[in-house]
Amino acid sequence: MIKRTPLFTPLLILALLASWLAGAAAADLDWTLVDPQFDGATFVRDSAQCRGCHEDAMAAYERTVHGRQQAFGHRANATIDCESCHGPRSRHIEDPEATRAFSPAQYDAACMQCHQGGGRIHWRGSMHSAADVSCVSCHAVMEKRSAKALLSRPTESAVCADCHRDVAAKMHRPSRHPIAEGLLDCSSCHNVHGAPGAGMLVAGNANETCYGCHEDKRGPFVWEHPPVREDCLSCHEPHGSNNRYLLSTTSSTLCVSCHQYGGHINQYRYNRVSTPYGNGCANCHVTLHGSNHPSGAKFNR
Repeated sequence: MIKRTPLFTPLLILALLASWLAGAAAADLDWTLVDPQFDGATFVRDSAQCRGCHEDAMAAYERTVHGRQQAFGHRANATIDCESCHGPRSRHIEDPEATRAFSPAQYDAACMQCHQGGGRIHWRGSMHSAADVSCVSCHAVMEKRSAKALLSRPTESAVCADCHRDVAAKMHRPSRHPIAEGLLDCSSCHNVHGAPGAGMLVAGNANETCYGCHEDKRGPFVWEHPPVREDCLSCHEPHGSNNRYLLSTTSSTLCVSCHQYGGHINQYRYNRVSTPYGNGCANCHVTLHGSNHPSGAKFNR
């Protein structure tokens, strides 16, 4: 009998960890490509000279995650100082008034020296990047304003609400996800740094994202409801609704938008009372997401 060797032996794990630490160091960045103003400039590597003019900014910076890293003097054997993010500043010291502010793309280039892996691999070309949103649009690097991720506001939803005001308004409707209570964040469903699918969804499409919490709706079922399998957003408004269960309209009206055939006892033209009562069509069709009952073809059991 052949004895199989475990894939992840202790030595392999150590080798992978060493490789990751080596790759975690800041990448070599050609600062002249970031901005021609750096052509001919050299690194000073003396934070004391920066403190001479930027005392208040550096005092606030030292209380951030980056500031504490700089105090330790290294990150994966790479020295972290002011010029790691701001570029070579010999010319700035010679003439402080000659330095221009970074553009969104230039801010991104500085941050991507270290933060280019993981969930940020789709940042370049993402919806946010294409809209000239930069790292510093959402993150406050120089001072601590939030408890996590150097966010520019106290909570993630508050950061997103600065631009997505229509979505933020929906989150205060009667039927909504528990974002205000802190049980979910925007990033629970969206990868704000970019994703290969539509809407920057974490799972590529709406259904797979929703199934992350609503596993009972995944199936497979003996009797499938085609709109459910196609797209959860066919019936639900994920950011908040004035109707129960995050429905895009009242339940009976929603069903009738597809099921227009005549003769049903609860159609509007035949019975104007029972259709809007309670859950409407779902009073009888209780398994409308799909049924495993042998007699559940009409989703009523």
